[in-house]
Amino acid sequence: MTAQEPQVMATARYSIGQTCELLGIHRDTLRQYTDRQKIIKCGYRTIGNRRVKFYLGSEILRFWKRQA
Repeated sequence: MTAQEPQVMATARYSIGQTCELLGIHRDTLRQYTDRQKIIKCGYRTIGNRRVKFYLGSEILRFWKRQA
């Protein structure tokens, strides 16, 4: 995990890849934190017939502060 606080806008939506880059973690780690341990929350949006996960900037910051 990155030692510097992620520079995000609280109301912006970030993709899985963007969230991983901001936090300095692998996508499998993010999946574990989201799906198994439930320590970071995600939202879903529909694109075509697919549900796509996103993370709010406020949730990224909350998670980062909790882990720091």
